[in-house]
Amino acid sequence: MFPPSPSLHIVLVEPEIPPNTGNIARSCAATGSQLHLVHPLSFEISDKKLKRAGLDYWPHVGIHEHQNLEDCLKELSGQVYYFSKKATRLYTEATFQAGDALVFGPETRGLPEPLLEEVGAHALRIPMVTDHVRSLNLATSVGIALYEAIRQIG
Repeated sequence: MFPPSPSLHIVLVEPEIPPNTGNIARSCAATGSQLHLVHPLSFEISDKKLKRAGLDYWPHVGIHEHQNLEDCLKELSGQVYYFSKKATRLYTEATFQAGDALVFGPETRGLPEPLLEEVGAHALRIPMVTDHVRSLNLATSVGIALYEAIRQIG
C-alpha cells in the first residue's frame, strides 16, 4: 500500500538504463517516495533488467508516467530541485521539505543547460573531488539526494 501523502517525489527525465531505474524504484519503495518517469523511456516498463533490479518491491512503488516534464510538474505541489553536475549550488545547501520533487536527467546527457539556467538556485549538484570521473551513477545520485532530503525532513 502506498502512503496517502508521499514525502518526496523522484522524477527521472528520459531514463536510459533499466537497472538504474529498477534500483531507484527500490529506493522509492524503501522510503515511501513516488517515482515519476518522464517519456520517452529507452526501455519498456516490463523490461526484465528493470524488474530484476527492483526485485519483488514493485507492488510497493508508486509509479507515475508522464509524456513530458511540464505535465509531470503540473501534478506536483512541493518545491522542485534539479540535479546536475553543471549546477553550482551544492545539494546540502537546499532546504528540503515533505512533498518536494528531485529531478534527474538522462544518464548520458543530464538535464539541458537552458533548463538549469531557468531554475537558477533550484539547480543542485553533488560534488566530486576529481575530474577523472565524468559523473556519478544515476541510482547513486538519487540515493544521495533522497537520503539527504529525508535526513532534513526528519
